[in-house]
Amino acid sequence: MRKEFNDANKKAIEKNFPAKTVLVCGIGPDEYNKISACQSAKKIWEALQTAHEGTTHVKQSKINMLNTKYELFRMKDDEFIHDMHTCFTSIIIELHSLGEVISRNKLLRKILSVLPDSWENKVNAITEAKDCRH
Repeated sequence: MRKEFNDANKKAIEKNFPAKTVLVCGIGPDEYNKISACQSAKKIWEALQTAHEGTTHVKQSKINMLNTKYELFRMKDDEFIHDMHTCFTSIIIELHSLGEVISRNKLLRKILSVLPDSWENKVNAITEAKDCRH
């Protein structure tokens, strides 16, 4: 029985130790308190993932909220393009960090659609140039 245990689990233990070491060495003291009781790299990873992303339900709620923010996003008339872009980018980065990736083409269409009327000539020029390439 002991030989069976050693042969069956030796490789798993050999893989678990370096993974666990990397995870533990890569976190600060506050994070360590969250994972100190975890016995395997998998359990450490799951604890850190839950601590940072929340449960699956919380993660999905965040995604839904950010998707709503994305859909309702508009540039304000008195807003600078840089400020609008910064706000828009933060929504996209948060979505991406939660596993939601929006294609570049869709992002471009969204940005062009949220620009105020004062940008109409520029939007038309960009749209026409894009249409000519396809």
